[in-house]
Amino acid sequence: PAACAARASGAMSTTSAPLRYRGSNWLRQRLCLSTVSGRPVVISDIRPKDEHPGLRDFEASFVRLLDKICDGAEVSIDETGTTLRYKPGQIMGGDGIVHTCPNSRCLTYFLEGLMLLAPLAKSPLSIRLRGVTNGGPDPSCDTFRTATLPLLAKFGISEQLVFKVLKRGAQPDGGGEVFFSCPTVKKIAPVEVLDEGRVKRVRGVAYTTRVSPQFAARMVDSARGVLNDFLPDVWIYSDHSKGAQCGVSPGYGLTLVTESLTGCFKSADACAEIHDETGEARTKKGADAGDSLMTPEDVGVAVAKRLLAEIDLDGVVDTAHQAIVLYFLSLAEEIRPSRVRLSKLSPAGAQMMRHIRDFFGVAFKIREDSGDAGTVVLSCLGAGISNSARRTF
Repeated sequence: PAACAARASGAMSTTSAPLRYRGSNWLRQRLCLSTVSGRPVVISDIRPKDEHPGLRDFEASFVRLLDKICDGAEVSIDETGTTLRYKPGQIMGGDGIVHTCPNSRCLTYFLEGLMLLAPLAKSPLSIRLRGVTNGGPDPSCDTFRTATLPLLAKFGISEQLVFKVLKRGAQPDGGGEVFFSCPTVKKIAPVEVLDEGRVKRVRGVAYTTRVSPQFAARMVDSARGVLNDFLPDVWIYSDHSKGAQCGVSPGYGLTLVTESLTGCFKSADACAEIHDETGEARTKKGADAGDSLMTPEDVGVAVAKRLLAEIDLDGVVDTAHQAIVLYFLSLAEEIRPSRVRLSKLSPAGAQMMRHIRDFFGVAFKIREDSGDAGTVVLSCLGAGISNSARRTF
């Protein structure tokens, strides 16, 4: 069987007994950690009692995306789609890859998975993704660019890291496109990130697609009305897309990111929701006369208050990025422990710790922070996973 490109010098092998899980939750985490560790995984009982049992379209698309960037991976799905067997292959990377994602989830659902795997690929990854750039339960592509990618710099991944929003696409019809390029690394160095520092500035992007550009100005004014009570350095860029620069669905939203004196980033975002006359979210294509958008003022105030709530929680990252930080800490070299200070653990962060223990055998030590009862300090000795397939010439 093909060996995984990134594994800890023979400690993990694709010949290991598969790990078994039940249910559809955290499917993306399990597949990514399986790919990096080389451990096969079997996931059963995927929505067996649902009206539409089995994998959703975005989950099946993510499996196809893994197959595009990996060589030798074996995927088996039963007839009902409720059982997935995945045997990982070698992470190859490559350029010129194009993947069309379903409009049920934002492109960041796929980008975050690629970000976990691409640094450990055989060659640098360059890929174009097409679909929804803003909308749904996932962070927006603006958040990914301004808050998620800067996290990689703390782990030594910053050069040749490129992300561009080529075309914006809102739900339900999507039509957006992004470009993502990520370099490879030999190994991850242990880090200590304990001081979040005081907030020194707030930056943001207010985007509009196929609606009046005045909507962006209204979102900016309402957000500044909340934030300027706390600090004066608030600058929000207005990005208006029309015609061929965006998809066919109208939409608008706001992303805000804070930067602290110690270089820590926290983010919050929201986009307008389209509802029908009954108050339920619209799922069908096309806009009816009874559809209405949440007002730009509502969007601006909601995002500003979410950002203030994230700042109030302390911790070096916001709750949406806890799982990503814990993942990279677990990959670090075994020369010294890594430590990070987080706020109350999110469900994704807690589950990532359980999966790291299952796939890598790395356990985190959790200690309540003596200086602030609302935060915890997590420390671990990394698995020492290195990129053995990376080209060095």
